[in-house]
Amino acid sequence: MNEPARGSVSVVIPVHNEEANLPALLPRLFAVLDALDRPTEVICVDDGSRDRSLELLRAFVDQYPDRLRVVELSRNFGQHPAILAGFAITTGDEVVTLDADLQNPPEEIPKLLALADQGYDVVGGVREARHDTLFRRVASRLVNRVMVAITGIRMSDYGCMLRAYSRDVIDLINRCEETSTFIPALAQTFSRRPAEVSVAHAQRRGGASNYSLYRLVRLNFDLMTGFSVVPLQIFTLFGFLTASGGLLFGVYLLIRRFVLLRASEAEGVFTLFALAFVVMGVLMAGLGIVGEYVGRIYQEVRGRPRYLVRHVYGGAGGVVRLDEGAGGRGHGTGPRP
Repeated sequence: MNEPARGSVSVVIPVHNEEANLPALLPRLFAVLDALDRPTEVICVDDGSRDRSLELLRAFVDQYPDRLRVVELSRNFGQHPAILAGFAITTGDEVVTLDADLQNPPEEIPKLLALADQGYDVVGGVREARHDTLFRRVASRLVNRVMVAITGIRMSDYGCMLRAYSRDVIDLINRCEETSTFIPALAQTFSRRPAEVSVAHAQRRGGASNYSLYRLVRLNFDLMTGFSVVPLQIFTLFGFLTASGGLLFGVYLLIRRFVLLRASEAEGVFTLFALAFVVMGVLMAGLGIVGEYVGRIYQEVRGRPRYLVRHVYGGAGGVVRLDEGAGGRGHGTGPRP
């Protein structure tokens, strides 16, 4: 029986203030890639780091000039735009995404590629024995279940960025132009044959997580509003139910007053206040959901680029300057002056 084809591999790593982890990450990663016995490249995207991350990455370019490229973004755009900037210059038949914090060890990459070599076009990692706080573990389980229900996209671990994608899926992602997106879910919509595999999870070696509670909430809004209109439908249904309940309550009060000839008790005022607060709360929540969708439409019609690339270091062409990169909205290239 013939073995499946084993193509080249690109590894994309978004980097933001990871100077404490880069000296350990890249040697371990290249040791893993050397053992694969196949063409490989690593693309690190510096997402507006304010520490020495870019300086360290440029030093590694001198050490691995033909295998490492470093994309310097003009400012901090976020994890997913940074990954898209890396996707735009990948050349591998399989593309692996990996975080720089070493919580997903690079030694787990062969697990994903083993499934990719069998023809699976999207292979997602599922973190086992997670080394996170209890709050983040519980919140992650809750978010996973809610997002499956809302989007219909079935993934066991939405938050794990250790994933492998086929070239066909990457090309489709590169053609998309939405400003805000959630890459694992987007890839899942293009996948014909997805798979998942358990991967190890380690404690963060150094530095602090770049995801505050607010940024996690924003990321989940990207996922919710980018792949589903269920929140709008739920709000509409809840509005109908609330209106129906108010109508029935009004009919009850009329019957009580004019048929049963019972005067309204003073306590009924507090009942009306309670109902008013419920209705106002529903309206405010609904306006927030509608505003979220309208705001994203506004972002799209402005047509601003998802990321701006300042320089690309390394690779066969040396240092390249990209005056702008928009992930499908036009980009210019030219030699560095």
